[in-house]
Amino acid sequence: MSTTAAPAPDAGKKENKRNALAQELLIPVLAVLTGLIVGAIVIVASGENPFVAYGALFAGSFGTPADYIAGFQSYFATGDTEALLKAIYPFTESLVTATPYIFAGLSVALGFRCGLFNIGAEGQFFIGALASAFVGYSLKGLPMIIHLPLAILGGALGGAIWGMIPGYLKARFGAHEVVNTIMMNWIAFRLSDWLLSGPMQSSGFRPVTPNIEASAELPRFFASPLRFNLGFFIALLVAYLVYWLLFKTTIGFEIRSVGANPDAAKYAGMNIIRNFVLVMFLAGGLAGLAGASQVLGVDHWVGQGFSAGYGFDAIALALLGRSHPAGVVLAALLFGFLRSGATDMQSMAGIPIDIISIIQGMVIVFIAAPDIIRWLYRIRSLKVEGTVLTRGWGK
Repeated sequence: MSTTAAPAPDAGKKENKRNALAQELLIPVLAVLTGLIVGAIVIVASGENPFVAYGALFAGSFGTPADYIAGFQSYFATGDTEALLKAIYPFTESLVTATPYIFAGLSVALGFRCGLFNIGAEGQFFIGALASAFVGYSLKGLPMIIHLPLAILGGALGGAIWGMIPGYLKARFGAHEVVNTIMMNWIAFRLSDWLLSGPMQSSGFRPVTPNIEASAELPRFFASPLRFNLGFFIALLVAYLVYWLLFKTTIGFEIRSVGANPDAAKYAGMNIIRNFVLVMFLAGGLAGLAGASQVLGVDHWVGQGFSAGYGFDAIALALLGRSHPAGVVLAALLFGFLRSGATDMQSMAGIPIDIISIIQGMVIVFIAAPDIIRWLYRIRSLKVEGTVLTRGWGK
């Protein structure tokens, strides 16, 4: 009599885990697709052609095949790089736009992992930008190998200190980080207005800082007008370091444990206060790096209202990326491509740039309410590991 070997006890659990992971990845993809569909419906309702609109959006984000073909033909035939640079400009500009998104998204995602809602990334972005600009223009005569790291460190430290303040208030007095970070945003905005109109103002009447020294600029890889610079690869490196911290170190295990269940973490001997302060310090530093990357790699100065809302969009990025560093990078690239291509969509197809905001908003709605996506696409709900975002106003 032949017998069949019984399946391993863990086979079913492993299969469920794989299915849950696949669904965890599928939901954001479908959310983006559904957001694009809703955007197309809005475009049709406005009397325009969605295919023309999305074609212009794609061309503004990635470039066109005709430009790439002409650029490479010109380069290999005559050695002329002008057409080639023109062809790759849209793609590299999308990466430039995505760079601060990566830093800012990591900032909010790190807070989510510890159960903290860091709405202050925008203020931390401002402070980091101002700090890096100050180091960039005030120190003169330094070699790049010293000046550039100091400017980057200045931006990170400025944002970190700004983020640590609400973290300490949360840990020491129980003050809710949402309220504190919102207030810290407004303090940062008004502080920047005063600094740019006074102590940090360049000569003249415009409320802007002096240009940073060339030794503090992030190196660019191509000739003007391309602005693609080293900041993008620094952002990828930082994303890996955040992943390593969260999932490969004891500190990261504590952060995730506190975020999942602070009572159990405290019972296990973990220091809740230390983790709150540490996470907000690191989150502020990441948002500060977002500001530093924009100043040192793109603008080379800071002016009033220079931020494009990176800190607020970072909340959406963290949600879309499921608070995982890899997911945040992908979400940042998506937002970078959308924002970069939106200008061409408006100029070439006559579609209002606000359509992009509608698409982004719908994507976040579908991410925040995944049951809508499951119902639309008839996906069976599976139990997946979630990230605690908040634990109530009184805790």
